[in-house]
Amino acid sequence: MNQALALLEFNGVSTGVLAVDRMLKQSPVALLRCGSVHPGRYLALVGGSVASTDEAYRFGAAVGRECGALVDEVLLQDPHPLLNQAVMGERVTPAGDAVGLCELGTSPGLLRAVDAVLKAVPISLVEIRLADDLGGRALAVFDGQLPDVQEALDMIKCRGTDAAAVLGATLLPRLDDTLREVLGQGTSFAACANWTPAGAEILKVEG
Repeated sequence: MNQALALLEFNGVSTGVLAVDRMLKQSPVALLRCGSVHPGRYLALVGGSVASTDEAYRFGAAVGRECGALVDEVLLQDPHPLLNQAVMGERVTPAGDAVGLCELGTSPGLLRAVDAVLKAVPISLVEIRLADDLGGRALAVFDGQLPDVQEALDMIKCRGTDAAAVLGATLLPRLDDTLREVLGQGTSFAACANWTPAGAEILKVEG
């Protein structure tokens, strides 16, 4: 588990790769995830001790600012354990009686908001998606008791900024059982391809 996480979003692949090179040369951090995302941006996620992650974050952000290509950035000291797991691709099937979804304009902005609400409200994190296949947006899905999920969505709406505007927020108070299983597999288009709700009317083609 990383003591700290830093996520930087660059408006251009060339600047992003340059920043990653500088971060790795200057600080002993783990490069957790990196690469191009929609729409022509570059994300770099690093983690490690607080000191090393902070150092890498400062060098990476400086490169982005010098090149005029830093879209957004976040340094999370002592990130919530659920967020630590979710940014690495872990997802769970929602078990609470309510589900909330929120979309923000930048991936660092989403991590800032989600880490804050996880530490303030007793909710669980179902999935985090960072930019790719979302047109540059970042998505979080979480669940819990209805009042808690509502509070989390309200907090996220208040934390939006110009760069990381809240682009969508939805509360599902009584999730359909089939959709609950589908969300446990992920929110990408292919995830629900094999799910057929009980009682669905299926057209049979006569051969």
